[in-house]
Amino acid sequence: MRWGWVAGLAVLLGASPLRGEVPRPEHPRPDAFRTNWATLNGEWQFEIDDHGDGEARGLVAGKDLSGKIIVPFCPESKLSGVGHYGLMRHTWFRRTFELPAAMKDQRVRLHFGGVDYQAWVWVNGKAVGSHIGGDVSFAFDITPFLKPGANEVVLHAFDDTPGGNQPTGKQTHTVSEGCVYTRTTGIWQPVWLEAVGSSFVESFVVVPDPDRSRVLITAVVNGAGTGLTLTATASAGASVVGSASAPLQEGTARLTLALSEKHLWEPGAPFLYDLKFSLAGGGTTVDEVASYFGLRKVTTEGRAILINGKRVFQRLILDQGFYPDGVWTAPSDAELKADIERSMAAGYNGARLHQKVFEPRYLYWADKLGYLVWGEFPNWGFNYQPVNYANFTNEWSEVVRRDLNHPAIIGWCPFNETGGDAGELQRIVWRQTKDADPTRPVIESSGYAHTLPTPEVLDAHDYDQSPQSFRQRWMDFFRRDAVALELPARYGLARSRDRGEPFMVSEFGGTGWGDKQGGWGYGNGPQNLEEFYQRYEGLVGALLDNPDMFGFCYTQLTDVEQEHNGLYYYDRRPKFDLKRLHAITARGAAFEQTGPATPAPAETRPRRWQVLVGAAMDGPLAQPWHFTTTAPAGDWLGETFDDSGWRTAPAPFGNALPGVKTPWTTGDIWLRQSFDAADLSVSTGALVIFHDEDTEIYLNGKKIWSRPGYITSYEVFPITQELRQTLKPGRNTLAVHTHQTTGGQFIDLAILREP
Repeated sequence: MRWGWVAGLAVLLGASPLRGEVPRPEHPRPDAFRTNWATLNGEWQFEIDDHGDGEARGLVAGKDLSGKIIVPFCPESKLSGVGHYGLMRHTWFRRTFELPAAMKDQRVRLHFGGVDYQAWVWVNGKAVGSHIGGDVSFAFDITPFLKPGANEVVLHAFDDTPGGNQPTGKQTHTVSEGCVYTRTTGIWQPVWLEAVGSSFVESFVVVPDPDRSRVLITAVVNGAGTGLTLTATASAGASVVGSASAPLQEGTARLTLALSEKHLWEPGAPFLYDLKFSLAGGGTTVDEVASYFGLRKVTTEGRAILINGKRVFQRLILDQGFYPDGVWTAPSDAELKADIERSMAAGYNGARLHQKVFEPRYLYWADKLGYLVWGEFPNWGFNYQPVNYANFTNEWSEVVRRDLNHPAIIGWCPFNETGGDAGELQRIVWRQTKDADPTRPVIESSGYAHTLPTPEVLDAHDYDQSPQSFRQRWMDFFRRDAVALELPARYGLARSRDRGEPFMVSEFGGTGWGDKQGGWGYGNGPQNLEEFYQRYEGLVGALLDNPDMFGFCYTQLTDVEQEHNGLYYYDRRPKFDLKRLHAITARGAAFEQTGPATPAPAETRPRRWQVLVGAAMDGPLAQPWHFTTTAPAGDWLGETFDDSGWRTAPAPFGNALPGVKTPWTTGDIWLRQSFDAADLSVSTGALVIFHDEDTEIYLNGKKIWSRPGYITSYEVFPITQELRQTLKPGRNTLAVHTHQTTGGQFIDLAILREP
């Protein structure tokens, strides 16, 4: 059987045989396209199963459901026609269809782009399969279950968002508030039928090798018969520029496809080769599938991440992929493309796809437009219990396998803002990712706890709204005296020794602007537009001017529900002069002009640290603090101050962050602790601190350290001179003030010295 590839182009662009006037009619997988397909988007029957007894009530076959829904939009969305915002643990979806004539006597697969979270599927009353994981595509061969005339498909979805046993990303467990938003339940990506051959190409991996003008291909064939050969053909426009064939061996074909024309895929200047697979035997073609690829490589060199051997500063925007009417589902394919164009209009060349696995159509447009993206996983909401590891790792493995052929993806990030309790799973998933895809860098977590002993990439989140202190902190961060402090492993520090890894600030900005009624942004919002532009230019410029940064990620592309810190409103209207933003964002970066500075070699001698004041990780050396949340009267900094009326409790103090021992929910907290020092010698002094937000530290009445804003994990700062100048024999008094404005709050610290 042979299908017409030219005729199939119309189907790729949306002219599906069952299309009619249905939403999202375009082919869902331009990277794995067959001409003989049919969309099942449109009106389905729908029912919320409050008691979870739908199967017992016979909903698996022949029973009308109580409502209707427009697929592929989730029931929480307006576009679904349902608009139900309460928790729906069990939902049912049902529709009938007639098999298109072109699919009769063919092998037929039923595809679901995404169902959150667990799915069971029946066709004509027969169970055809199940799937766990809300973020990626899955398919079932339904050929044995089909019949002439009308066929029935039923799906039961289970989604326990607040249960802790599944990753949920930014989906709220209760109501939309802060930085968590409306849930997505059940079907939220397209559903379609696809006809394939009796044997067919089930998956393939394309590894570009631009240095040798070739690609290496591994393809897996389902139902492989004897005597089958797979041919891969590459085209550049109308010209065939390469072809290779290989017989199947145990269902797998491995090909080296040499290219007679070399065109690189580069940011802002992408070139995509067309790729066609033909599976044939005995002179008959049994399967054909079309794809594409980009010729590009990603490597690391010192602090640099190179794209095709070039330094490209990654000007990334945080994109959470939420839509006012569709929640996790874009209302149209055009809107997927438009979000990328909106980012590029503001001067960005890429995005962190934040706490969501974006659909293949988005990645297709990123490939087409030359837009860099980091693939992320919605790990928030997961409880990191080993009993649930398999579900997490299996789903992430499906994500990587589905998306690794996209040239736009230049790195993986399976976790965001995790505490130390995620360390074991981070290390498992990092190794799993590198085994599946050794061609890209992997950062085990964006922000908070980095737990790899020798990380490949590092980052930090910093929402300091002062351009001056923000610039100074990140210039200081790479100084030798700031990074050569080798501290005990118990602190779980992101970087206590500088090994010269690539580094970026992967969340910053978040400056609120627009309607503040019920909305929020980070820090104090600007009073007028000019103040916004000055702050934006100062924050962005601080990182563009830092030669040790390979990139940054600004928060964020659009407002999302009550979070009003986007460059666009939630409805995608621009808030600012895009030409002015573009000029600020896209100007030259020091990283591109001079390359990263060479890191100073870290000392390797054993350290003899003594704990003067202990943090939570110091165990019995961590003494309780005297604290108050009411502004103290008088000179509260010195040792003569009477703090006997203050409460006493252990650190960490805080709210809504992992590890808190003593709740703190007010705007300010004042802490005091005394310690004895007999030996005043200080060869090296270090402050280990996790603060959220503004913090000042005084020793014996003198300020030894202060920082505005907040950090997202324990970090180390040198305080050698400060200790030498303020430490005294006998009794010493440490006083701390932390001020919090919005979001979570946290304070814990340790003071260390080497004699």
